[in-house]
Amino acid sequence: VTVTIHGVELPAGMLESQKLEQPIFTPATKAASGHDMNISFQEMSEIVGEVMAQQLRDASIAIYKFGSERGADRGVIIADTKFEFGMFQGNLTLCDEVLTPDSSRFWDANLYKPGGPQASFDKQFVRDWLTGSGWDREPPAPILPDEIVEATGAKYREAFSRLSGLSLPKPY
Repeated sequence: VTVTIHGVELPAGMLESQKLEQPIFTPATKAASGHDMNISFQEMSEIVGEVMAQQLRDASIAIYKFGSERGADRGVIIADTKFEFGMFQGNLTLCDEVLTPDSSRFWDANLYKPGGPQASFDKQFVRDWLTGSGWDREPPAPILPDEIVEATGAKYREAFSRLSGLSLPKPY
């Protein structure tokens, strides 16, 4: 069985959460509403042109590698992330959040074990709660209980602290 992600073939026999030997680039584009739409590199090239597609891929992988190396030095695996780019005065520009718990999957390297879900410092915690609550993904979303909000904040502060070496106070 061949497994692909956005047209990129993965090595045979990979376990859930297993690290790839090299990062892969999986482009997406904004949908008119809802979530981003995943597209292949070829589709992206048709939209933005081959040269720009290569620049976007190269920039994304370079930024990811930088963040991934920084995280590894601090006990955090940056499993994946997303970047948003635009054009400003004719230049490719990185915009929006970069390497945050809302845009990335941060795993605790000390607890990492391929073959299943990972202990994380990111929004997966909220997603898991929402799934477990029975929410059907249709608006309105359920109100998060205070303990979920507090635990999510603690996870985000831990990610910030580990990656930056600084600490953030509890906001309440």
